[in-house]
Amino acid sequence: MKIIERKVYRGPNYYSYKPVIRLTLDLEELEAYPTSELPGFTAALLALIPTLHEHGCSYGTPGGFVRRLEEGTWLGHVLEHVAIELQCLAGTPVTYGKTRGVGASGVYYVVYSFQQEEVGLEAGRLAERLLRALLPTDLPSALPEAERAAFNFTLELEELAALTDRVALGPSTGSLVKAAEARDIPWIRLNEGSLVQFGHGKYQKRIQATVTSETRHIAVDIAQDKELTARLLDDVGIPVPRQRVERTEEAAVAAAHHIGFPVVVKPLDASHGRGVSLNLQNEAEVRLAFQKAQEHRSYVIIEKFIPGRDYRVLVVNGQMVAVAERVPGHVIGDGEHTVQELIDIVNRDPRRGVGHEKVLTRLLVDHQALRLLEQAGLTLASVLATGRVLYLRSTGNLSTGGTAIDRTDEICYENKEIAIRAAQVVGLDVAGIDFITPDIAHPISEVGGGIVEVNAAPGFRMHVAPSEGTPRDVAGPVMDMLFPPGAASRIPMAAITGTNGKTTTSRMVAHILKMSGYHVGLTTTDGIYIDGERYLSGDMTGPWSARVVLKHPLVDAAVLETARGGILREGLGYDKVDVGAVLNVAGDHLGLTGVETLEDLAAVKALVVEVVKDDGYAVLNADDPLTVAMVARCDGDPFYFTFDPHNPVVQEHVRKGGRAVVLEDGLNGKMLTLYERNQHIPLLWAHLIPATLEGLARFNVANALAAAAIARALGVKVENIRQGLRTFDSSHFQVPGRLNVYDQHPFRVIVDYGHNPPAVRAVADLVQALPREGRAIGVVAAPGDRRDQDIQAIGEIAGATFDLLFCREDHGTRGRPAGEVAGLIHRAAAAAGLPDARIAEVWDETEAIAAALATAQRGDLLVIFADDVQAAWKQVIYWGQGRPESPAPKEAPAFARAPFAPNAPSETLLGEAPAPETRVRSRHAPDSSERFRLPPAERSAPLMRADVRGIGHDD
Repeated sequence: MKIIERKVYRGPNYYSYKPVIRLTLDLEELEAYPTSELPGFTAALLALIPTLHEHGCSYGTPGGFVRRLEEGTWLGHVLEHVAIELQCLAGTPVTYGKTRGVGASGVYYVVYSFQQEEVGLEAGRLAERLLRALLPTDLPSALPEAERAAFNFTLELEELAALTDRVALGPSTGSLVKAAEARDIPWIRLNEGSLVQFGHGKYQKRIQATVTSETRHIAVDIAQDKELTARLLDDVGIPVPRQRVERTEEAAVAAAHHIGFPVVVKPLDASHGRGVSLNLQNEAEVRLAFQKAQEHRSYVIIEKFIPGRDYRVLVVNGQMVAVAERVPGHVIGDGEHTVQELIDIVNRDPRRGVGHEKVLTRLLVDHQALRLLEQAGLTLASVLATGRVLYLRSTGNLSTGGTAIDRTDEICYENKEIAIRAAQVVGLDVAGIDFITPDIAHPISEVGGGIVEVNAAPGFRMHVAPSEGTPRDVAGPVMDMLFPPGAASRIPMAAITGTNGKTTTSRMVAHILKMSGYHVGLTTTDGIYIDGERYLSGDMTGPWSARVVLKHPLVDAAVLETARGGILREGLGYDKVDVGAVLNVAGDHLGLTGVETLEDLAAVKALVVEVVKDDGYAVLNADDPLTVAMVARCDGDPFYFTFDPHNPVVQEHVRKGGRAVVLEDGLNGKMLTLYERNQHIPLLWAHLIPATLEGLARFNVANALAAAAIARALGVKVENIRQGLRTFDSSHFQVPGRLNVYDQHPFRVIVDYGHNPPAVRAVADLVQALPREGRAIGVVAAPGDRRDQDIQAIGEIAGATFDLLFCREDHGTRGRPAGEVAGLIHRAAAAAGLPDARIAEVWDETEAIAAALATAQRGDLLVIFADDVQAAWKQVIYWGQGRPESPAPKEAPAFARAPFAPNAPSETLLGEAPAPETRVRSRHAPDSSERFRLPPAERSAPLMRADVRGIGHDD
């Protein structure tokens, strides 16, 4: 048995809407050994982890998993349950899991949820080792004898709990996160500690433990200076004990005599009770306490000891929200056990853990405990009399083993008002006020006592999980302070996926939003853009990129291109969206990462629809049955777009008052039309959208339909949609590698990133539709990790479209031998009817482009399917200028060195190029010149030309 792969899904994913870990487990010989065939295995497992009895498994009731063990289940299923339970025992409770075979014999996907990534991964490793340690020694998967002898499950579980304490959110931060989730406020953990962002973009607020983005820095400084705090409180008449600050031991002793015993010694600005000693009765105790306090701070406070009980009053935003009595860590005698044994018994309480991992902390024997033992005339070996209480701590901090009793309903009005006033004097939005008084239910003016500290970043654990009494929702008031009821925490957000058109559509939507006044965060295949400025370059369509946008404090709308790869690799980078758009599902990336069929691919892409908010929209291509079927997965409403005004799905939807954007026939061409709430609203003519090349680029017409629907679903006004589409072109600077047209040479050049058969087919259709005076020349490749049939399909399309073809290779062959992809395209193009003499293999992309540029003649149309889009574009625009961006080919093919007549018989290579004034159509186009006659309005609108002014060397 071995784990052959570990994957972490940090956001909504293919398996769950919550974060999960997926282990790929090979059972090897254990495929033949269900648990019923492993003698003693089940009993040994349950002896080590008795809490597995609580798992219901498929039976749905406690004991269900044990029943499965006894009946016989495979160890992948057992590994899932053990990994879940180990996380629970370590202090990060989770419940979800599933185990499924992946097709190969004995290989399973083991999927289980996690709260903290490191803890979840380590739980999986420990679960595997535990199961192998319990196997019969004669099985190959059993843990080797030496490892088995060294394996200490109890110790390793404690180490897992210690890891949880180091990396998991503490109880205070965790309670704030839960309060945010209850209010549907999104959150992002910003570091490995307690720094958390609530809300997205410009609405974000931050916390560090219980310090909030509204907490004043000066107030924190005041609270940390205990002497200054006491002075400020005393100045407004709030009772505080007398105190002095000293730096030397002798001065501390003198101060204690001056103030009068008993005294308290504590560091000037430590927290969690560190270095605090109470009820010191003599010089010797003061000297020792002073030394311990100086381990934390050179300045030490000597303070008059106030007898009474220790209370923490929590004040949030000027309101008292909870009170807890803190009882120092202690043991109670039974007349039988020693002090050490009583400590051990207390520490066995499952609620106690290391640090803050659980609601209580284990008792420790340190100098303070030993001092209190000595004061009581006892040792660790002493047997306490029945009922006798022995305190092992001076303070009641939970972090040192104390317990908490809820007293919220008992505090009297006067003490409540004093606590609120103390928080206001210091200036804290969240403050922990420490009272010492005989009884918080009576005014301190009557029974005595005072405030000994005002704490910034007070812990919430004692209130959310008291040892006794009612748990209090103290995180809720903090979230209500940061996000008052009705306040926004989410920015408008659209996620866009599909096989083709994602980048162009995303950029269209971002452009429309920017024209509407938004500061847009955009993720695309070429970078992250904030308000139109590129922050990062590269393929930024995964979850990490989405989180970058959502963290930016300027952003007030997000457009997130979401690719298949990121979903399969890590899940989504967001929990829900206002609009989830699926443009199409076509053959690409099939045969990779477990996606074998179009239905598999659709299931992956449907995730962006599944996370649409209840009041959001799924923008779906009504002409694609696979996207139409996704409506069943969406909690929001469908918003369709279609080329076909008679589409039955859209017609029925519109009749019911639904929303759609439809391409309709008009007297002046094709009109984008909006239907919503029984209204018919013409948007604009397709040929007036520059990116559509006068309406001939049908794929960009489809992208415009989708963009209009997405923008409208986000609440953009109709006129702003019109203006956004009117001003969006397909220039290299607007959409790099997406139908970039360059008309400054004697021939036209189109640079496109199409790299799958549907994308190449769409451009091929445009090539046939565009008027031209010469030949169609193609520079074509395919990614090496695509299936042979996909690469051959690209070759077939190219062979049926172009008069001359250059077959090249991508910069990375993705595991294929050099030249294999070019060869597949070459042979497929020839099989499609393009004479072999008109096909050249130039493997290097730069050389292939150079050869094609050298071959092109006046009136030709050169289409370059580029891998390195930026380099290809620079090579095109600088061609003929002697720039290094456009080198000459090492050896041009034969047809690059002789004129070529595209309308000559296929076996003829030599001939005169057509005269510029003669319109010659591709040999593959229908024989009808009517195809190129445009309506008057279209004839008056020139084709979009690339504007190359101001291009720099680094563009």
